[in-house]
Amino acid sequence: MRFAYQRGQNVRGGAVALRFVENPRRHTYRVAVVVSRKVSKSAVVRNRIRRRIYEIVREHARQYNCRLDLVFTVFGEEVASVPQDALKQLIVSQLDKAGALHASTPDHAIVSVKETNE
Repeated sequence: MRFAYQRGQNVRGGAVALRFVENPRRHTYRVAVVVSRKVSKSAVVRNRIRRRIYEIVREHARQYNCRLDLVFTVFGEEVASVPQDALKQLIVSQLDKAGALHASTPDHAIVSVKETNE
């Protein structure tokens, strides 16, 4: 996490910020979610926020570029009560702004080529 804070870039959106950096010493991505006690005094609420963000990240794991360190920092308690679809849209848009998601293949791209025997 220190590596991401020292060398990473920041994407801020509403009540959640994403700090990200490419880590050449890793082969997979790492994720951390930071929810301060200033957000909520209740550990139950903080853990609920943390679990919701981890679940969204896990759902999109196949789309990530390798070797990324991602640190989500939550600044508002409203994240605990936001509908899951809205939270997913926020997190995915931040990942997209960070360039963490692979670009989807265009429709006209050749997916496979068949060999013909003549």
